[in-house]
Amino acid sequence: MRRHTGQVPELPEITALGAFLIEHAADDPIAFVQVAAMGLLATVAPPISALVGGTITAVGRHGKFLDLTITGGSPQPLHLVLHLARAGWLRWSDHMSTTMIKLGGPIALRVRLTSGSGFDVTEAGTKKSVTAWVVTDPSTVPGVARLGPDAMAISYDEFAALAGVSGAQLKSFLRDQNLVAGVGNAYSDEILHAAKLSPYQAGKRLSEDETRRLYDALRSVLTEAIERSVGQEAARLKGEKRTGLRVHARFGQKCPVCGDTIAQVEFADRTFQYCPTCQTGGRTLADRGMSRLLK
Repeated sequence: MRRHTGQVPELPEITALGAFLIEHAADDPIAFVQVAAMGLLATVAPPISALVGGTITAVGRHGKFLDLTITGGSPQPLHLVLHLARAGWLRWSDHMSTTMIKLGGPIALRVRLTSGSGFDVTEAGTKKSVTAWVVTDPSTVPGVARLGPDAMAISYDEFAALAGVSGAQLKSFLRDQNLVAGVGNAYSDEILHAAKLSPYQAGKRLSEDETRRLYDALRSVLTEAIERSVGQEAARLKGEKRTGLRVHARFGQKCPVCGDTIAQVEFADRTFQYCPTCQTGGRTLADRGMSRLLK
């Protein structure tokens, strides 16, 4: 099974995609919409055809959900909410094809604007998980409704309270969208490395100093990633993400901080990376999801 690396869109990439869409698609009415994946739409009313004639007037984000506000095509504003899952992406074209998309291919959704430009929502691989909703209120999307505080908005006190009662390992704590929204596999590795904390340490066992380090790392890593990403062309965002990573997807390379070899833990469908010297006192973490250190 293919293991996923740092290309999965997380908070910084979703933020950058939103900024890109506002710059390129705002005030250009939607001329055509086609769904080309059977499981893409999770809503039936309003129909996705109601987006035609409307314009994208705002693009927001809820954790890792992209939220396009579309006005003018229906009596009230509609929201096209997208979750790109593990292998989804948004592909922009200044000259969008007018050919109908074949079902079952890599393109899940096509949105063409009146200028002829537009975007495809694509998904690599055979497992299709990208999902779209057309709603009048984004909070009615179940995944959005369950989100915890946003990683870029949560206060230190909120963060400390959540971490202080969590028995989950820090790797799982950071990735749990119901606790802190927006962080996935790649940036959780980067945050833990910056904080010099083990992925297997439990949140409730953090000292006050460790909690502060983790919070500061959360904000600094994501802020730096957003600054690198916003302004990039949509097609360049995945490459930009990879170049900014220090430990994630860099198994066997040297840690840029201490020079030790970056280690890895493998699961059935993903991996995570860390630096033994910076994060675990030189010890190697047990593999295959075991939550203990090798002696």
